[in-house]
Amino acid sequence: MSAHDIKSAHRPDPDSLLTAIARYARDAKITSDAAYETARYCFMDTLACGFQALKYPACRKLLGPVVPGAVMTGGARVPGTSYELEPVQAAFNIGAMVRWLDFNDTWLAAEWGHPSDNLGGILAVADYLARTALMQGLTPPTVRDVLTAMIKAHEIQGVLALENSFNRVGLDHVLLVRVASTAVVTSMLSGTLEQVTNAVSNAWIDGGALRTYRHAPNTGSRKSWAAGDATSRAVRLGLIALTGEMGYPSALSAKTWGFQDVLFKGKALALPQPFGSYVMENVLFKISFPAEFHAQTAVEAAMTLHPKVKDRLADIDRVVIETQEPGVRIIDKTGPLANPADRDHCIQYMVAIPLIFGRLTAEDYEDKIAADPRVDALRERMQVRENPTFTTEYYAADKRYIGNAVQVFFKDGTSTERVAVDFPIGHRKRRAEGMPVLVKKFQASVDAHFQPKQAEKIRALFARGAALDAMPVNELMAALVTNGAG
Repeated sequence: MSAHDIKSAHRPDPDSLLTAIARYARDAKITSDAAYETARYCFMDTLACGFQALKYPACRKLLGPVVPGAVMTGGARVPGTSYELEPVQAAFNIGAMVRWLDFNDTWLAAEWGHPSDNLGGILAVADYLARTALMQGLTPPTVRDVLTAMIKAHEIQGVLALENSFNRVGLDHVLLVRVASTAVVTSMLSGTLEQVTNAVSNAWIDGGALRTYRHAPNTGSRKSWAAGDATSRAVRLGLIALTGEMGYPSALSAKTWGFQDVLFKGKALALPQPFGSYVMENVLFKISFPAEFHAQTAVEAAMTLHPKVKDRLADIDRVVIETQEPGVRIIDKTGPLANPADRDHCIQYMVAIPLIFGRLTAEDYEDKIAADPRVDALRERMQVRENPTFTTEYYAADKRYIGNAVQVFFKDGTSTERVAVDFPIGHRKRRAEGMPVLVKKFQASVDAHFQPKQAEKIRALFARGAALDAMPVNELMAALVTNGAG
């Protein structure tokens, strides 16, 4: 393209990727029974994460209206609380809750992320639409519509993550939450193809958050609300598009000023396969441990070794952890850890806790447990290495493993066996083993948060798949609210 062409005011057709995202979000029919079954489990799991997060004051303080008193009677409700908010802020609330404990689902490829983060915008808009429909005498959307939106948001985020590495240019994966949520919620709001395309173009124009809040020395709690921010921004962009506000057709490809030139080092964004239902069918669940996913199998290996080392902690010479290249790059962390967000992104910490205590829960990232001198003493004796086989199998499309191995060596020259785990219980290859545990996770979170009669009702609703699918969203959300703020 010549310098003259760069200055041309001729408005091009929309970038093909913008159009592909918009057409899929708005018009695609999902026919996969496996995708819907997995989405049902994903819905339960995501809500469970949100209910568990409500135990923590650091999460609760961010919830509610953006300013005191800015509630919306008849608006979107926040599960597990009494809040009724306009849908943009409701999306932030739900998104922050489900991500707070780093316990919801995961997708690992060239880019990482947590596709269920999109539920913040999806559920807020669905409840808002359902309550509005009732007031207008119309048919409200059902839970099946929520599941369809989840499948589509998972697919957009996950397929874009397959070959586009935003972390390599310093951008955080919540960029993809904003893009996916924008496409899906604008479609839910009955946006035209042009309006959905316009909204998605604005989502890309927003650029991306820096990953610095996920890495030393700045690791902090923003990583727990960043997805809530992204999915709520998506609702805002969708509502703007519905007013007829314009979009930007070459937001990605424009020379000098487009996303690809400004933020992606001039590289074209890849769409390696058509959108379908692949991501939901293959998504990874964090069922057993609230831990950054690259460490899930390391935690599982450490749990296996706990009985053999718990009485010999003082005799340990070193602990060798083998992981994938992304694990080395993201969560290999030495030195003081400043807060829970720092700790749940440190593979040494996530291995030390189960070796010492035989568990890893959200409470184990809090200051009380971290202050145990045995934790940092054991961290200092750990060696983290890349295992090239784990890296290869991590990226292999037919495997998508997340391998780790842990072995403990003692001062007397003896050692434990090397415990290697290729993929965690939340992997598709362990669905039969994992889903009953996921259901227990959901039931336990409900029982812990709600009064017994309400908890029993909620459990019964989610035990009947077909009936749940047909349930109007407003009725389900009414069953999930409480009399207090959480």
